[in-house]
Amino acid sequence: MGFFNFFTKQKKETLDNGLAKTKESVFGKIARAVAGKSHVDDDVLDNLEEVLVTSDVGVETTLKIIEHIQERVARDKYVSTSELNNILREEIAKLLTENNTDDTEGFNIPEVGKLTDAEGRHLPYVILVVGVNGVGKTTTIGKLAYQFKEAGYKVVLGAADTFRAAAVEQLCIWGERVGVPVVKQQMGSDPASVAFDTLSSAIANNADVVLIDTAGRLHNKVGLMNELTKIKNVMKKLIPTAPNDVMLVLDGSTGQNAFEQARQFTAATDVTSMAITKLDGTAKGGVVIGISDQFRIPVRYIGLGEGMEDLQPFNRRQFVDSLFKNEK
Repeated sequence: MGFFNFFTKQKKETLDNGLAKTKESVFGKIARAVAGKSHVDDDVLDNLEEVLVTSDVGVETTLKIIEHIQERVARDKYVSTSELNNILREEIAKLLTENNTDDTEGFNIPEVGKLTDAEGRHLPYVILVVGVNGVGKTTTIGKLAYQFKEAGYKVVLGAADTFRAAAVEQLCIWGERVGVPVVKQQMGSDPASVAFDTLSSAIANNADVVLIDTAGRLHNKVGLMNELTKIKNVMKKLIPTAPNDVMLVLDGSTGQNAFEQARQFTAATDVTSMAITKLDGTAKGGVVIGISDQFRIPVRYIGLGEGMEDLQPFNRRQFVDSLFKNEK
C-alpha cells in the first residue's frame, strides 16, 4: 500500500494554526517572566515554573523540566534569558522522545491489513475506543474511519455504547457520511454482544480495521473495568489478539480534567494509546506534554479542527517544531 503521509504542507499549516493559541499564551507568559532579566536565575526559574503549570503541562512534568534546566544552568555557569526558549525546546523534545518511543505516523500502522489467524484467514486490526462523554470520542472514531478508508482500508464500526441513543445515532451518521458499515443493536443491549457481532461481520467481510465505540460514563473503576473486560473477553473468542489497541480519547481543552480522566481509565483498563482532541480552540496544548510524560502511553492522534482530516497523527518532532516556530 506504501507510506500514507498525512503531513503535507497543508497539514503542517493546520498544526501551526491549531497550536497558535497555546503558543501565544505560553511564550507571552515566558516573555513576561524574563522581562528585565539578562540571565536565568532562581527568579526566572520560579516564574517559568508558574508559566508551565498554568499552561497545563502538569506539576510533575514541570518540576522535571525545571530540574533539567537548573542542571544546565549549574553546568554552564551562565545562561542568558535569550537562550531559554531553545533550552526549553530541547527539554520538551527530550521528554516526548522518552515517552513516545516511535512516531507511529498514525494511520500507517504496519499491522493493518496484514493480520491472519493460524488458518491463514484475514483478520481485522481492532481498536477499542474509550473515554467520557463529550470529549469527541464518536467524532474521533468517524474521522479515523474516514482516514483509514482514504488510505485504502476496509473499515467496520461497532456501536457498543448502547446506553445513549444519541451515541448510536451519531455513529450511524458518521458511518453514512464516511461510507462504512455500522453494526448496532437495540438500546440497552449488552455492549459485549455488539462487539462480538461487529467482529463477526468484519471477519466475514474481510475488513482491515474495526473501530468500536464504548459507553462514556465515569462510573466507578470496578464497574468500568468489568464492562471493558467483558467486551475484550468476548472479542477474544473470535480473535485471540483483540483488541489490538485500546485508545483513550481526551479533550485537551479541559486541561487538568484530562489528566484525571486519564488516571481513571488507565486504572480501569490497559490503555495502549491516546488521542487528544480540541487542541485548536484552546491555549492548553501543554496538556499533550504532561500527559505523554506522566502516563508513558503514546499519544497517537491530536485533533486540530472540525474537518475530516483535522485529526492528525501525533509526530513529536513536528509538534515541538510547530510550538517553537519562530521563537528565539
